[in-house]
Amino acid sequence: MIAKSKILIPVFAALFLLLLGIQVYFMYKTYQVKERDIYRSVNDGLTHFTDSLEDIQEVKERNDDSLQEIIIRYHNNEINKRNFLNYFIENRKSARERLIHYIDSRYQKDGYEISARIRYLSIVHLPDSAKVITEPIVIFETQDKLKNPRIASNGSWETSTTKRDDTDNGQVEKKNSFLVKTQTDFEIKNIKSIVFKELTLLIICCIILLAGVLLLYIFTIRNLIQQQKQVEVLHTIVDNISHEFKTPIATLKIASKALKKEWNPETLPLIDRQISRLESLMVQLHKDETPDEMVEIQPEDWDFFIQDLAVTYPNIDFKLENSVSQKLPYDKNLMETVIKNLCENSVKYGASAVTINTRNHSQHLEIKVSDNGQGMETKELNHIFEKFYRIQNNNIHNSKGLGLGLYFVKKIITKYGGKIEVSSKPQAGSTFKISIPYEN
Repeated sequence: MIAKSKILIPVFAALFLLLLGIQVYFMYKTYQVKERDIYRSVNDGLTHFTDSLEDIQEVKERNDDSLQEIIIRYHNNEINKRNFLNYFIENRKSARERLIHYIDSRYQKDGYEISARIRYLSIVHLPDSAKVITEPIVIFETQDKLKNPRIASNGSWETSTTKRDDTDNGQVEKKNSFLVKTQTDFEIKNIKSIVFKELTLLIICCIILLAGVLLLYIFTIRNLIQQQKQVEVLHTIVDNISHEFKTPIATLKIASKALKKEWNPETLPLIDRQISRLESLMVQLHKDETPDEMVEIQPEDWDFFIQDLAVTYPNIDFKLENSVSQKLPYDKNLMETVIKNLCENSVKYGASAVTINTRNHSQHLEIKVSDNGQGMETKELNHIFEKFYRIQNNNIHNSKGLGLGLYFVKKIITKYGGKIEVSSKPQAGSTFKISIPYEN
């Protein structure tokens, strides 16, 4: 499962990047569409307004030959370019004012910063197609200059001087006709901020969607890893189930050999004690609970616990200092589990001598187990009572275990409302101190 989850990480990363790319592409296209819509809306408004201005100006100029006259004079080199341009600027002053007012009233209230420009692109003398101007003339431009203009509208109109015949036909003769081409440019300076402002909700939704997918994936991977750890623990239990029963089984074998050699009255009680302990261990392992029946512990039981350990581990020096001289209201099997689990833990991690001290003081049972083993790092002390936790580096005997021994010890002490403390240093051994309250 871990291998599969490792494969899922790059697969998800690729899919997430693909989803991110799709979202970015979608947002980019949405931005372009929104930008075009805004420009189209402004373009339509400016085009309609400038067209109406041109219509008004054209009607005015049809009834006024001053425009034709100034163009003719410039065409005939009777006035210079500066005077010619000044005429157009003054002539269009009212139109410019109306355009500025339109932009301010129509778009500034919506937060649009618009730059606009109106130019005459060309003025052509129609009879001979001669160009009156060689470059565009700026008739109007806002204070902010255009950098990336968008064409709002192109237009053209014709102006000419006319004369009616005095003959009966009454024909109208056109003279000095000119074709004027105009162009209106504009630019929205803050187009990006406007578009992003309008797309804020969409952007937030996309971010929430991506964040939700990412969090869902992280949650799924974490669950997979936790499940994998549980599966590994179960496999470890199956592979090492016999180890937790090593002590009572080994003791029973030794007792069986002793019976075959010669009769010893202490052997049968030893066998009974180990069978009882096996039953207790089975109950704790399979039901994860302590037995309901309680056999109160007697003062001599503490000696029996150490005797059994000495039989099982003949090379270890077990020393008991017992000052308990009365029956205590604790389950005998549970106290045996506490003592033996602590001692076997010391043996497992390299101890050659283990000292057990038991005494009762102020209606508290106090147990102290010290060894000369390899000890533990300080960082390990907060985890050694966790279920299935095992220290790997200090396991110098390379012995396997389920990591249930100290877990059971902690569980039993907690059941009786007691507390357990541990102090340890690498290469200096460990000391476990237990205090359990009781009532007479």
